[in-house]
Amino acid sequence: MKRSFVFVPPILLILFLLNSFEPKKKEAGEKTTEEAKSFTAMTLRDKSLIEPIAKIPVAKANVVFKSADGGQTWQDISEGLPEVEQPVNFFAGESDLYLQVKNVMYHSKSDLTTPVWEKENVPYPKGASIAFNRSGAMAFSHQGQIYQKVPAAKNWLPIHTNFERTCTHTIFETSAGAVLLGSNNALYKSTDKGKNWKQVQNEGWVANFVESEGVLIATGKNGIMRSTDNGEHWQWVISEGGVGIAIERIQGGFAAISYNAETHSRRIRISLDSGKTWQAIDDGLRPSLSVSSIKQMGKYLIIGHPDGIFRSSDMGKTWNSVLPGIDKNEFNFITTWNRSVSDPGNVFRIYSSGNVLYAVAGSSGC
Repeated sequence: MKRSFVFVPPILLILFLLNSFEPKKKEAGEKTTEEAKSFTAMTLRDKSLIEPIAKIPVAKANVVFKSADGGQTWQDISEGLPEVEQPVNFFAGESDLYLQVKNVMYHSKSDLTTPVWEKENVPYPKGASIAFNRSGAMAFSHQGQIYQKVPAAKNWLPIHTNFERTCTHTIFETSAGAVLLGSNNALYKSTDKGKNWKQVQNEGWVANFVESEGVLIATGKNGIMRSTDNGEHWQWVISEGGVGIAIERIQGGFAAISYNAETHSRRIRISLDSGKTWQAIDDGLRPSLSVSSIKQMGKYLIIGHPDGIFRSSDMGKTWNSVLPGIDKNEFNFITTWNRSVSDPGNVFRIYSSGNVLYAVAGSSGC
């Protein structure tokens, strides 16, 4: 007796075998093929199921560091940032911190273990900068609008909103009550809280001010300049063919960073005679175009260098590394204006708030 065979196409056999396993999956708590398709379609229709995951920020590491022991150790607090992107600007006062990310300004008290950032309703947040003066925090834009924060409130009141000179770099109140405004082309002074202004210097831009015992020091286009008459007259005290980068008031005098055209590097100096004479304190550090800032905390001087953060306990005679430099590949989106072969173009900028230091990763540009 001949047996007859029924030919079954391979594709049908595979489907039969797959379907035979389907009940076992369901018994084990897994979704069937049809249920999986249905779940996927429902998820795509109901975006609320996936949006919470998409909105969770993943902060970059190594963006903002904090030191509460004079710069000896540093804690990465980048996870507290309100956005994923690197901060555009960072401003530190005695008790307040401001962080500008993209076109939004955030504020936090500085006495917190980790900053808690809340949006600040500062006018013109896209281009605003914050200055901490004797009468309180001031916000100003490059276009010359100046606002002052009302104490114990979140409002900013206008001081001067139609300053005709554009590209405002900074605003500073002296101990004698004058207001100095550094712009892109000159320095202006007001003795009536910004109602009227007069030009007191016209040798290019002026960016930063510090004061100690009636002596004013400022960074400018030609280096570092000094005034002893409440900002009325100025003289260059460091002028080496380059610009002034940073200044700081330290115990017994001032510290400054400026560009030296002969060495093609930024030099670090201190003055212990009210800014009359200056001595270099950067021996032992690699010459660099990207030294960013200098601060003092207690007996220590702390600088931001492309090789990392360095600290000195003997007023700059010797330096010790306390935090490595920034990986240039990690922050390859940072735009710099003076990148060189020897400098990665990225550096920590140092800020102080009370007894706490902050280091913020950024461009080496001034």
